[in-house]
Amino acid sequence: LTEPPGSLLATAGAMRAAGLLLAWALLHPAATQQCHPASPGGVLRFTDRHAEIRVPALHRVPSSLDPLYGLVRRCLDLIQQNPLPTELLRTALNDPGSVRTSQVLQYELGYVVCAAVALLFTVAVPVAGMCFCYCRSRRRCGGRLRAHRRSLGCRRRCLLACLSFTSLVILISVTCAFVTSQRVKGQMEPGLGAVPATLRTLRQHLANVPQGVQMVVDKFEVPRKQIISDLGGLSRSVGLSIHAQLKAMTYAALADLQDRAGDLQTSLHHLQILDRTVRALAAARAELEPALRERRRRVVALLDDPRCTSCASVLGRARSLELGADYGKVPSVEKVLKALAGLPRSDFAEMIRQGNGTFNSIPELAVERMAQVIQDLRGDLARTAEKVQSIADGFPLPDYTRPVSEALLKAEDRSQPYLREAERFERYRWIAGTVLCSIILLILACNVTGMALGAYGLSKREDPSDYECRGEAGAKFLLVGVGLAFLFSWLLILLVFATFLVGGNIQTLVCRNWVNQEIYKFIDTPGNLPPSMNLTRQLNLRRDSNLSSAYRECKSGAGLWEVLQLDRSYDLDEHLKTPKYTADFQKRLGDFTANLGHVRLLRSEGRQDLETFARSGVDEVDYGRFQEEMKNPVVQTSLPGLARNLEGLQKMQRNSTVAGRLAAEARALWQMQNSTVQSQEALVAKLGESVQFLSRLAPHLKERVKRTLATTASVEARLPVQAQQILRQELGCFTRKELRYFTQYLNWVGQTLREDVASCQPLATALDNGRVILCDRIADPWNAFWFSLGCCTFFLIPNIIFAVRLTKHFRPIRNRLISTGSEETCPFHIPRVTALKL
Repeated sequence: LTEPPGSLLATAGAMRAAGLLLAWALLHPAATQQCHPASPGGVLRFTDRHAEIRVPALHRVPSSLDPLYGLVRRCLDLIQQNPLPTELLRTALNDPGSVRTSQVLQYELGYVVCAAVALLFTVAVPVAGMCFCYCRSRRRCGGRLRAHRRSLGCRRRCLLACLSFTSLVILISVTCAFVTSQRVKGQMEPGLGAVPATLRTLRQHLANVPQGVQMVVDKFEVPRKQIISDLGGLSRSVGLSIHAQLKAMTYAALADLQDRAGDLQTSLHHLQILDRTVRALAAARAELEPALRERRRRVVALLDDPRCTSCASVLGRARSLELGADYGKVPSVEKVLKALAGLPRSDFAEMIRQGNGTFNSIPELAVERMAQVIQDLRGDLARTAEKVQSIADGFPLPDYTRPVSEALLKAEDRSQPYLREAERFERYRWIAGTVLCSIILLILACNVTGMALGAYGLSKREDPSDYECRGEAGAKFLLVGVGLAFLFSWLLILLVFATFLVGGNIQTLVCRNWVNQEIYKFIDTPGNLPPSMNLTRQLNLRRDSNLSSAYRECKSGAGLWEVLQLDRSYDLDEHLKTPKYTADFQKRLGDFTANLGHVRLLRSEGRQDLETFARSGVDEVDYGRFQEEMKNPVVQTSLPGLARNLEGLQKMQRNSTVAGRLAAEARALWQMQNSTVQSQEALVAKLGESVQFLSRLAPHLKERVKRTLATTASVEARLPVQAQQILRQELGCFTRKELRYFTQYLNWVGQTLREDVASCQPLATALDNGRVILCDRIADPWNAFWFSLGCCTFFLIPNIIFAVRLTKHFRPIRNRLISTGSEETCPFHIPRVTALKL
């Protein structure tokens, strides 16, 4: 058999379409899809291995005493207005014997004036106290008023107010002195302890650099574990990705193939039904024709009988009683059934199941094919870990940090005696301050008690000249307070001056110049420091650097890398280049190939079945002839309608014989309808279903079959190509993902070695902490202590004066009244009765 020319043209067109589809697949591979976006797990987390040896930064803590601290600093700025004495310090450091006393006194002129004031106070107040004691022994000071005046009440209230005011000022000052003394004590011990602790921390920071470098290198375990974990799921992930990206195309081809197999099965079934039904209808028509002819003759004869009343109206219908559709005229489908005989020779359901199973097994096949390369990649990771270890082996920083560690150790040893002396001096200061502040509180207690008792005594005394014990006790309490003030004032002023001299010089000489960076400028100036104190050389700084610049660089976060210029001897960036550690890993993944997409969707026998189906001639049958014939009824005249007409005529007949014959003919028509015509109508309905299906399928049959064959062949050809492209894509995405892990680790290593393990920020932080501890936490409350205690001491002088003056008002007045010469103030005197001489 040969195909007609139209069929050959259709086949050629289908093959060209399949070729174009395959070319499009090759030019637009599935690998053009983008990699999946990095998940949150794609960012590695490295622990901060140097957190335990960092120097915590200290800051000035806001306090309610900050206004007092600011007032004291302004006072010190007025006392010491000279800038940093660079010449004097240079001479003192390089040649201490050549320092002249006049230079020191000239710089400390403000303190010299304060020393003179303190000396005058130290001498004058005790002398005044001795004079007061002498006067008291002579009953000249602190005695009683000689006469009562009307202005005494006003003077007394004024003295009470002044003494109360001075006592209040002294109370506030001594409270501030107590508080600041406790703050100095609370800050001194941890502040002094922070000096060696900070030095030890810095030495530990430098000494732990090799261990830190090794620990940083050991953190390669983090990306290694992550990469090994990713390798464990790589093969299945690749297989699932291939399956996911190709399943739409493959499942569509399998579904199309299943549809064509179904069309073959269903078409064959309907063709068989059509052939059997046509044969049955032809046989039934042949059987029905003589019976229907006989029935028409009898009915027509009955209706023509003159005895039949009103039968002429039905006679025409009875005469037209004859057969309708003739299915002997429709086309035969025997040729088509002969061409389809023995089909399907292949089990399409099993074929589709096997193709589907083979395609769905791609993930397991990928696991099997990639097992060896994954094992090789694990070996590459082990060799990469050995390369990473070379970073720690060649790191040169310990050679540069050793001199710094030695300098810190020397500073720690030399500071110990001074720190112990400072601690001992602070202990004595606190004891002396606490005792003297307690004495001031005792003086205030005497003042308050004396004023309270004196005022109460005055309120109870009726006559100013009367003796009143409570007023006298109040006067004595005031005098006790005066005595204590005279007795301890010189100790107070000595403590004030000693703490003032130390704290004031720390503030004006050290803290003020530390804040404005003058100290760093002095250290940086060549020749200011002796060779033994050359910090640039001891700290191994580069020649074009100094302490100020090193401090600023360290504070800004620069590492020893930059400060010591270690990059000149060790190129860390060169050692941290990613390709140096990932070349083997990348090459192995780049060279890997595997055939993962060979899937057979349609075997040759199945293809032959579909081609035979397309050539069978199903589409050449004239199904319109069937549909035209099915429009005709089995019998032209409706048997049920004619039977009902006869039954109606029966009721109209007066002749019983005619009526009986009409009834018999009606029953015969009904029997013919129910037994023969209805069965033929059922066959016609069945025939209509098959004809409708076949007529709908036939016009598109060849096109669908050939498209299915072309699609199946195209998919079978595309699957291996696209599977390989998806494999390359997935391996490329995996490689980039794992390279990001390497890059993250190497970047973290560089940052950690520069800024953490080899960071000099702790040195800058230690200097800042030293300023905070010395100036903000110790010097400020220290200076506030002597300032508050000095206020107490100087206010003791008006306190003594007001207390001595007030004692006279609490004692009885000697003379009750002194005349002022005014009539208003002279009382009326009753003349004395005297004896007359006769």
